Amino acid sequence: MSDETAYTLIQAPEVLAQFLERWKEAPWLAVDTEFVREETYYGQLCLVQVSDGTTHACIDALALDLKPLWEFLLRPELLKVLHSAGQDLELFVQHAGHCPRPLFDTQIAAALLGHGEQLGYAALVERRLGVAVDKSLSRTDWSKRPLPEPALVYAADDVRHLSAIYPSLRDELAKRGRLEWLEAEGARLTEASRYKPDPARAWRSLKGLGRLAPEAQQRAAKLVTWRETEAMARNRPRRWILDDPSILQMASRVPDSVENLAKIEGVSARRIERSGADLIELLKEPVEAVALIDDARETPEQRAKTQALLDHLRTRALELEVAATLVATRSDIERLVREGPGAAVPLLSGWRRELLGNELLAKL
Repeated sequence: MSDETAYTLIQAPEVLAQFLERWKEAPWLAVDTEFVREETYYGQLCLVQVSDGTTHACIDALALDLKPLWEFLLRPELLKVLHSAGQDLELFVQHAGHCPRPLFDTQIAAALLGHGEQLGYAALVERRLGVAVDKSLSRTDWSKRPLPEPALVYAADDVRHLSAIYPSLRDELAKRGRLEWLEAEGARLTEASRYKPDPARAWRSLKGLGRLAPEAQQRAAKLVTWRETEAMARNRPRRWILDDPSILQMASRVPDSVENLAKIEGVSARRIERSGADLIELLKEPVEAVALIDDARETPEQRAKTQALLDHLRTRALELEVAATLVATRSDIERLVREGPGAAVPLLSGWRRELLGNELLAKL
């Protein structure tokens, strides 16, 4: 194996201990994970890749107790470098109970330097290093053992490339006075509560909820809470329990019998057999006629103001070489137009407010 593809596959606790000892003096480590989730609610962690820029390791999560690794990576003096860290952080919370702080997310760093909206890992590597990543290997079944050599090289390259990209991104951010912005985003992203399932709040992710009448919204929220609890208990994907369109139909039509429940598109005979009676009883429970989401349409005046602010945001973001959607999303701008200076949006706090928030407020 050439130096360019050299890595160590760690499958023994004593080898993991040796690497952790070697990494003790490292100020930062590049970290990535590989997992499978097609048939489960929780991700099945299969591999953890780590690099200090010199040594690169693939740690077999199916062969080892990773408690020593989690404890090591949670050390606050060690900077963790990841790309688009959300799913990795969810796995950290699942296995370690906490997020690794401090965090340097290279996707956010790229956005803060004007490299585009949510730049993918492969695109960032090609842009910064001139290296083409074989995306087909991302579809590897990481739960199979032994893993094929090309897949392991691909996995190790993830952190090899991250460790090569990180120093220049850090230096460019520091030169432009934006490193503190990155640090603030890292602190926000590593709040563990973001990644802990909460069935009572799961309705917030239900698309189309705002189109329902208030009582139907309340019923839909109950159904989503039930689905989330069931999916967690069975460790099965949400869509295997009930999909979103079925929940919206059930909340609106309120089937009062197994026969009527069977008329809801997407509700399988197996689901009816297993949970039909429970779902009907849940739908019979009284609900408040209070909307969870106000889906009031923008007035023509509000729509015009939103568009004007979005146009200004995009123009200024381009001039300032920062991704516009990282500063504010369309929904943020819509809320700003509706609620004014009191809107609870990221745009009106921290570096975003200093950069463009005050400027956009002045144009309301």
